[in-house]
Amino acid sequence: MQGLPSEHIVPLKVYFTVASALFVLLALTVGVSLIDLGPFNIVVALVIAVAKMLLVVLFFMHVRWSSRLVWLFASGGILWLAILFALTMSDFLTR
Repeated sequence: MQGLPSEHIVPLKVYFTVASALFVLLALTVGVSLIDLGPFNIVVALVIAVAKMLLVVLFFMHVRWSSRLVWLFASGGILWLAILFALTMSDFLTR
């Protein structure tokens, strides 16, 4: 078909590497949850969650190899999520 972008073929090694990284981050999440970091528990948990989210979006949802329009909409979704987290955390911290 003319006009359609060619598909990007991702090697299985990439998927296994990303899946392994997600398992390591899962273990890190469980390990950090057992340590009392005081007010930094939420910060560390959110940093690990953002790292896992980026891996899933970039590799399993194929955004890494997509057009700029897909990048724009994916970035818009992440920006909206950041706004919602900021508003939720501002409400949580003022109580």
